[in-house]
Amino acid sequence: MTDPLIQPAAATSALPVQQRGLAVIRDPLLNKGTGFTEDERAALGLRGLVPPPVVSMDDQVTRIMQNVHRQHSDLDRYTYLETLHDRNETLYFRVLLAHINELTPIIYTPVVGLACSQFSQIYQRSRGMYFSADAVEHFEEMANNWPEDEIEVIVVTDGSRILGLGDLGANGMGIPIGKLSLYVVGAGLHPRRTLPILLDMGTNNQALREDPLYLGRRIPRLTGPAYDTVVEAFMRAIRARWPKALVQFEDFSNDQAFQLLERYRRQLLCFNDDIQGTGAVTLAGILSALRITKQTLSEQRIVFLGAGAAARGIADTIVAGMMAESGISLDAARRQIWTLDSQGLVTLERLDSLSEHKRPFAQDSAPLPDLLAVIQAIRPTILIGVSGQAGSFSEAVIREMHSHCKRPILFPLSNPTSKAECTAEQAYEWTNGAALFASGSPFPPVTRGGHLLVPGQCNNMYIFPGVGQGVVSCQASKVTDAMFYVAARTLAGLVGEDSLAVGRLYPDLTLIREISVQIAVAVGELAFAEGLAGIERPADLEAFIRARMFIPEYLPYVAV
Repeated sequence: MTDPLIQPAAATSALPVQQRGLAVIRDPLLNKGTGFTEDERAALGLRGLVPPPVVSMDDQVTRIMQNVHRQHSDLDRYTYLETLHDRNETLYFRVLLAHINELTPIIYTPVVGLACSQFSQIYQRSRGMYFSADAVEHFEEMANNWPEDEIEVIVVTDGSRILGLGDLGANGMGIPIGKLSLYVVGAGLHPRRTLPILLDMGTNNQALREDPLYLGRRIPRLTGPAYDTVVEAFMRAIRARWPKALVQFEDFSNDQAFQLLERYRRQLLCFNDDIQGTGAVTLAGILSALRITKQTLSEQRIVFLGAGAAARGIADTIVAGMMAESGISLDAARRQIWTLDSQGLVTLERLDSLSEHKRPFAQDSAPLPDLLAVIQAIRPTILIGVSGQAGSFSEAVIREMHSHCKRPILFPLSNPTSKAECTAEQAYEWTNGAALFASGSPFPPVTRGGHLLVPGQCNNMYIFPGVGQGVVSCQASKVTDAMFYVAARTLAGLVGEDSLAVGRLYPDLTLIREISVQIAVAVGELAFAEGLAGIERPADLEAFIRARMFIPEYLPYVAV
């Protein structure tokens, strides 16, 4: 049976191929492995270079999944799949689409965190580009070394804040690689038009600097003007080489994430997924939860444990939602959000010592030392964890929240799973099944009293692929916060009543391509309405976007 995710390719005309023999097999975007037809084997000089049978793609997928299941650990499964990625990209993405719920946690969160921590040890083949601070004068030359002229999406990290694991330096390259796989799987970006990049600024992780296998620069991480100079040279080189490319900033430390976004968002096409993407997907989950409680966003009292980039991005998106929904002022919306950092509640009393990104949400309140004290004083309806502090949503905290809130909305979002503020089972246990729950990493369903409860995963994959596809499809001149708001509203609207009945706050991930199409259309419509699009509006925008999507099927080849 054909998987419903994998529809026949719109274009079935033969692809001209100049390479011959092993050069075809060694090109991961051309290689079909045992799937080359007899005519292709004859025309491309492949006879004798692959086993004799012509194997169907479905049988190839079956063989891959059998081998996935033979691996002894999740890290082994990650490594095996990346080996496939390196030799046959079409089959790799076909496998991911056909087994998306099982394999997404392997190629991205939570397993990608473990893979990044050991990236230098499991490294097999270069994928993407490395821009090192000691080669800044060569950046434009380096950009020209990449063979593809039509890059649509670049994901770049400096490795300074990888998930909840901190500074992993050049080992952070696993993040851009994984994110771009999700772009292809989720929204059909063509893999040839994506580019993962590691901006190597050194690392403050002493253990990495002393590791003889570490693949990054063994110096303390650059800061201040030296850091800014390298980033500016990088952005100039990227803009000169690929002026229409969308740049996604990923896993930059808080001190850099906000500055880079503000500095470059008006100069070129870019966004920060940790800030804007996380904000949108969290808002979508909250809107779904409010469909269950029959309340409005502006009625909520929201507490954040953690006050970094993710917290600010989520808080800003919620504020935008309150203002759009109820027409309340910016200040009034901000006053319904409380944040805690390592020093306790963020208050006006601490204003002079606060980082710039924390100041807008400083409350005129007496100091409160910890989360339990804040819960008791504020009586929130929504609790969001972006702290990286495992277990910080304790039984006392959750029971206290439930004592004044019939259906507490609990979002422990820290990644990977080992950093989650609480588990789904704990949230349901301590609220007698009343919690409306979503987490950053996946948790299995829970049955209580014969009733199935399905925890949601607040996964940015629901948002950024569709936003990216919408932006590049219409050749938008900039990425706006309004695009992420419409993406959140669109995603929330795609959650069915059957999902809400079991507490699932997000659609099934098997629908990701349809979700991404609808988000891309919404983003594209906004770009056209606001005069940001760089092309004439197609008569049928949805059909235009669908026609651009990469389908992981083998095209017929013709030798030229």
